[in-house]
Amino acid sequence: MKTHALIALSTALLAATGIAHAESATYNLDSTHTYVTFEARHFGTSTNRGRFDKKEGSITIDRAAKTGKADITIDTASINTGLALFDGHLKGDNFLKVKDFPTAKFSGNKFSFDGDKVTAVAGTLTLMGKTLPVTLTATNYNCYDSPFFKREVCGGDFETTIQRTDYGMSYGMPIIPDDIKLLIQIEAIKQ
Repeated sequence: MKTHALIALSTALLAATGIAHAESATYNLDSTHTYVTFEARHFGTSTNRGRFDKKEGSITIDRAAKTGKADITIDTASINTGLALFDGHLKGDNFLKVKDFPTAKFSGNKFSFDGDKVTAVAGTLTLMGKTLPVTLTATNYNCYDSPFFKREVCGGDFETTIQRTDYGMSYGMPIIPDDIKLLIQIEAIKQ
């Protein structure tokens, strides 16, 4: 009798382990619903805003193990403020130096959860050749079954604030503030 109970328990544990591994899934960014935007104060008055139009990447999430991995690459030359002259200034040597640094990359390896919902992703941001720690905090997160893709889509709104001087952008200091707020709206499609 004990042997049958031990076999049943072992089988249940193996099945549970299989379920936990089955929870891991990879999601590719949906570029039509993913935006990386920034906000920067301008001489203490208004707020300049812009976005990066080209980005790609993937996210792997294991809800059961409460782990994940994110790799997102941003084309820095795709910056778009709605004003070509300002875009050119931001692409130049005073700010992003896109000729030397054509991409920025976020790599996240520590996911925080509240139940099945992601609340934060910690990792690194590589910008202008410098890699520094950063944490993206979720202000919203959800998953749904997409009627268009016929697959699960997960995403949310994430934000963080970086200091541009940490990445080598000191132009206009201290009149133009150091803090740059990054807002990431992301949706990714289960593969």
